[in-house]
Amino acid sequence: MMKDDGRTIAGNAPELPRMRPAAIPEIRPLPEYLATGARKAIYDDTKAVLQVPWMGVVAMAFAHYPRFYETLWQGVRPLCMSEQFVSACRRLRALTEDAVQPLAPPAIGTRLSSLGYASREVTQIAEMIEIFSHGNFPYALMATQARLLLEGHALSGDGGTTPFTGRHGPETEVPFVLMEPHHTDRDTRTVFDDVKATLGLPFVNTDYRALSRWPSYFALAWDDLRAHLATPGYAQIVDGIHQALVDTALALPNPGGLRPEVLQAAADDDATVEEVREVVRLFQWLLPGLATNVAFFRAQMVS
Repeated sequence: MMKDDGRTIAGNAPELPRMRPAAIPEIRPLPEYLATGARKAIYDDTKAVLQVPWMGVVAMAFAHYPRFYETLWQGVRPLCMSEQFVSACRRLRALTEDAVQPLAPPAIGTRLSSLGYASREVTQIAEMIEIFSHGNFPYALMATQARLLLEGHALSGDGGTTPFTGRHGPETEVPFVLMEPHHTDRDTRTVFDDVKATLGLPFVNTDYRALSRWPSYFALAWDDLRAHLATPGYAQIVDGIHQALVDTALALPNPGGLRPEVLQAAADDDATVEEVREVVRLFQWLLPGLATNVAFFRAQMVS
């Protein structure tokens, strides 16, 4: 099991295999623009603490179960504000970006230039990728801790943290615009359909929708990535990121004192533990792959 400083320690870590639900559960994310009252406040707080400009689909899907999400967020919030959490996310990002290098992501800059992209536009794409390169790991850790707790595994008993002060999220002025299905032309809808079919998901993640603001770019980037998605090398990378997330989630402190029985009771207040657990499992399954894919896109831009 990995300590929060990246070292290995002895211990009997629970088995938490990467698990795609046998049947994809119904996902009912509450969009930001529909959130009001207490849920809008918790959305705003989530974004402020994680220093991200968007509520991930994972968090919005969790927020369909308001008692569950409130309990989860209040439990992990003190950790998310800590130096230990920020450092862990940075290590996970570095691990992921190193792991994709053997896939040899092909440079995309020359191809974009040949399509007429100006350097300013390429910079904006890189800035958008940076937003997700930073923001996916807090959401992935949250989903991993939620799955551990719902499956009855205790988090660390250590409550000691050091507050993080300052800015860890990217500073960028690129507008955060999502391509909704009704915004897209036939070609982009075809790419979206391929994303869903290839990944086995009923929705298109925010990352892909944001990057599709530049549809000719995303079609190229997705085509490069798609060639790797069914390969053993790619699967090994994603499995490694999953295990690193599990090890990190278990090793980090638990200053909020969140316990399995508390989160399970909150899930039962909204629906059933089984229903909420399947939704959590889906996102905890897909997020290591999403983080890997964004790292691939970033490598295309810098190689």
